[in-house]
Amino acid sequence: MLRTITQQTEAIAELRRICDRTQDDSLLHKESTVREILASVQRQGDLALLQYTAEFDHLTLSLDQLKVSGAELDAAYQQIPQERLDAIRSYSQQIKAFHLKQRRQSQVHFGDHQVVVGQRYTPVDRVGLYIRGTQNISPSQILLNAIPAVVAGVPNIVMLTPPSPEQQMHPAVLVAAQEAGIEAIYRVGGAQGIAALAYGTATIPAVDVIAGSGNIYVTLAKKLVYGSVGLDALTGPSELVILADHTANPSYIAADLLAHAESDPLAAAILITSDTTLATKVVLEVNQTLSGYGILTEKAIAHYGLVITVDDIQNATSLVNGMAPAQVSLALHDPWRLVEHIRHAGSILMGSHTPPSAGQLLVGANPNLPTAGTARYSSGPGVETFMKQTHLIQYSANALSHSAQHLDTLVQLEEETAQSLSLRIRSKQSE
Repeated sequence: MLRTITQQTEAIAELRRICDRTQDDSLLHKESTVREILASVQRQGDLALLQYTAEFDHLTLSLDQLKVSGAELDAAYQQIPQERLDAIRSYSQQIKAFHLKQRRQSQVHFGDHQVVVGQRYTPVDRVGLYIRGTQNISPSQILLNAIPAVVAGVPNIVMLTPPSPEQQMHPAVLVAAQEAGIEAIYRVGGAQGIAALAYGTATIPAVDVIAGSGNIYVTLAKKLVYGSVGLDALTGPSELVILADHTANPSYIAADLLAHAESDPLAAAILITSDTTLATKVVLEVNQTLSGYGILTEKAIAHYGLVITVDDIQNATSLVNGMAPAQVSLALHDPWRLVEHIRHAGSILMGSHTPPSAGQLLVGANPNLPTAGTARYSSGPGVETFMKQTHLIQYSANALSHSAQHLDTLVQLEEETAQSLSLRIRSKQSE
């Protein structure tokens, strides 16, 4: 059942509890298991992948079955209806258009005395995408994770996803991967898949950046291999916070809360409103229809669903910023008036006619947003995730001579004798 809170101190405590919902004693045991898996794959390579696939996925694969064959990829185009292929291609173009606006351009500035400074942006060499195993096909997840890397200019993209019991992948998944520019697909899941991408095996090449989300074991594996490889984000169960006033439609809000809770039994679905009548209607509608969405949705609403009533909707922004949720929805008469006060959120949805699915399915924004309060210091992945910035600096002899005295004073202050020599020897030759 969806609960209502009216006291500010209780609301703050509940939001903190929700943010910390994945921090339990079992996490240490899971991390220990993941460390063992990572070490095993690093030592034994493909053999460890096959052993863990048999243990965790209950599926015996041969080495040549790890990689999806060219024949399977070709056959997928024959098995998918034309309207689905058209939809995948249209969606791909939509995602590409959204992300082209994000690509940074290299630049060079020519200053006085022939000083040249600039920044160059270049893509990484290879990206590995992890697409979580699911009972439902997920071509959108493939496109949303792969196309930003393509826009960045990454020349090599591979994809891993857990194998199905039948060893077959849905043709829409294979087609989406090819349309997105993925060059190889492997039937590997879990922490062992992340290890393969980070360290490489004889079959799966090591990558520079790992993108995509999975279960807690996948997230822990990404956390532990960071440093050996770059990451898009460390995402966990998501949060949706809706700020609503008296103009909001209670049916819209109830539907959005249920839709978010349906995604994960640990998902947090929260309404903050200054209208007690709206709060009552939303609670009633959610509780009346909740049983039709299954036990996992009921669990999410019971443990991490919440309605908070406040005196002033503008003051509610402190609750939002304190939680730093993955998604914020402003179901307000004038959402733009409040948006500048929301400082910490992975994504902000403006107005009552922008459902949470709009960012992903209509605009093409990546759904792997920062969770568990990490929006305080991080952002969702985008084109920049797959690019590096390099400083470009050039001094002419004249420019160096002009600045030599100040530079030498700073170098001597820091007692760097060799640095001082490096500077002075150039200055003397330029005189």
